[in-house]
Amino acid sequence: MIETIKEKVLNGDAVSREEAFLLAKERDKQALFHAAGEIRDRRAGRHFDTCSIINARSGRCSENCKWCAQSAVFSTHIDEYELVDEETCLRMAQLNDEYGVDKFSFVTSGRALSDRNIGRLCEFAVKIGAKSGLHLCASMGLLRKNQLQKLKEAGITRYHCNLETSARYFPFLCTTHTYAEKIETIRAAQEIGMEVCSGGIIGMGESMDDRIELALTLRELGIRSIPLNILNPIPGTPLEGARRLPDEEILTTIALFRFVHPEAYIRFAGGRMLIAHIETEAIQAGINAAIVGDLLTTVGSKVKEDMRKVKELGFSI
Repeated sequence: MIETIKEKVLNGDAVSREEAFLLAKERDKQALFHAAGEIRDRRAGRHFDTCSIINARSGRCSENCKWCAQSAVFSTHIDEYELVDEETCLRMAQLNDEYGVDKFSFVTSGRALSDRNIGRLCEFAVKIGAKSGLHLCASMGLLRKNQLQKLKEAGITRYHCNLETSARYFPFLCTTHTYAEKIETIRAAQEIGMEVCSGGIIGMGESMDDRIELALTLRELGIRSIPLNILNPIPGTPLEGARRLPDEEILTTIALFRFVHPEAYIRFAGGRMLIAHIETEAIQAGINAAIVGDLLTTVGSKVKEDMRKVKELGFSI
């Protein structure tokens, strides 16, 4: 069954919902992982995409997303600030450019970044664009089309808005904004010609079926950059006691996303350090991108070490 579906994907056809559910129940996990890696190699190639993020606005978020340390609803004792200063932002961008990182993203807390702060970060973006070869991205909440247009005009070509999970499960995790609002933001960015990065978090109590539905929704939206976060339970959040997913379940999820998205960049993201011991296996099961360096409120990975490891596995950067 794995070989039949694999050949279908290699021939350019899409995996159906029913086939994705069958793959999830497959007992020969090693065969599943190997097939997913082959799909990646033949449909996406052996190029590894890297991006880095800066926590440009921290904390004070009005939303009640149960996984998030940035929410003002929970007591997580993180650093809070309204906006990163220009010197820090430009210095971090320069370092990432020197390391050979491809993309640099401004990530801000809150339902939607204010027009004033959007204007300030656009000024930073113009300066970074003039001094580096970085491709610029942004993740600034549920922005309107005119706000997204300002980002694009400043040289920010990709917008990030995670769906997080399936439409069915999302209301159990957040009630201050909706799944539909996220999709509206994604479509607004696409309509003005921006690329979109969107993925989710696994390990929040969702089922494998929810993860498959997320993968299928992202396919319907035409998403080509998909960060897969592993929940890192943050003390003070409602999910602080969540159990860590078994390694096999994480690898199975990665492989299923690769079957559904044969040509996408499926990206290591948050919680990556929790699976450092199976990182090579995760790459072999379909990963071909990563957020490198430090993340938002948790420790990330070392850029130089990432570059070395990926090259040793036979990828170009």
